[in-house]
Parts: sequence; C-alpha cells; structure tokens
Amino acid sequence: MRDGLDVLVLGVGNILWADEGFGVRCAEHMAAQFDVPDGVEIMDGGTQGLALVNDLAEARHIIIFDAVDAGLKPAELVTVRGEDVPKFAVGKKVSLHQTSMMELLALAEFIGDAPEAITLIGCQPVVLEDYGGGLTEDVAAQVASAIQAAVEELKAWGFEAKPAKSEAAAILPEAVGWKPYEANRPDADAACRIGDDRVLARLPMSGG
Repeated sequence: MRDGLDVLVLGVGNILWADEGFGVRCAEHMAAQFDVPDGVEIMDGGTQGLALVNDLAEARHIIIFDAVDAGLKPAELVTVRGEDVPKFAVGKKVSLHQTSMMELLALAEFIGDAPEAITLIGCQPVVLEDYGGGLTEDVAAQVASAIQAAVEELKAWGFEAKPAKSEAAAILPEAVGWKPYEANRPDADAACRIGDDRVLARLPMSGG
C-alpha cells in the first residue's frame, strides 16, 4: 500500500566502480543543493537491490539517476520515460546477490504497486572496470545537467525544487561523500584497481 509519498528521487549504483557511481552522486548533490517540497524524497539507493522494492511501491512518481549502457557516446545523458525505462535501467551487477532496477520495477508491478509515472535520467559511462575509482571527468561534468533535468521533471509533475538556502543534511555517510571520498582514495599506483598482478606474484606457489 502506498503511504502518501508523491515522488521518490532515487540514485542507484556502486560508488566503488568508477562511473557506476553516477546515480548516487547525482542524488547526493541534488539533496545538498535543492530544497524539495513535502511528499518528495531524495534517496541514495546504492546497491540495495530488493531492499528498495517497498520504496518503489510506495511512490506515485519515481525519478531514477543511474549509469546506463544505452549505446550512446561516452558521458552522454539520456532521459527515458514510462515503459522504456526497464530497457535502460540495468546497472552493473558485481555479485549474484544484487538485483537490477529492471527486476525491481517488474516486481513492484507484480505486487500491484507500479508507479504512475517513472523517469530515468542516465549517463553513458566512460569507465566501469576501475574498482575503487571515482567518476571520470566527463561523467562528473554531467552531474549538474542531470540534476537540472530532474528539477524540470519535478516541475512538470507539479513539484517545485528550489535552490537550498543552506546545505541540507547529507544522505550519504561523510566518509563516502564525493569530496572526502576523492580526497582520501588511494591512487592507482598505491592500490591497483584493475586486477593486480602484484598480488598474484606474492602468492606462494604450490609445489607439484
């Protein structure tokens, strides 16, 4: 049953996989930069998978920020609405326990609580296979445009997001916020992020 949430603005993705963190960073910055009216919630969905089903089912309108593989130019934005959303909202699974947004939306519809309107604001990643890496420069540059697209979508639905007079409470723990994460993340030489031969070289070889 719906609990009266008019709009859920959801950022999904994994901030440990380079551009896969695009959706989470969009939600983080939108929450910090805009005041939204009652009935609108901005949420970090991360990689919570099935734990998000109730949130999806309780919202009448949903905006999703995500990294999408839509065959676009690297770092290109795309806005998709309605029935076309599940075709794009696939994300990157890094374990068998994760659930794609497509599966979550199908489950919400199955239990009879599909949203009345849904919009995906996605960005074609430049790099994904970079465990521990942040957003690439080109994708990071699209965060502001993606947020503006969400603000305009809210307005079309009758909800006005206004620039915040003061920075709102963070929706992410401080340690994984965009700025501290980037400031404290080891560089690739200190912590190789793409399959590390140095580790394999240190492993004892079993005799035969």
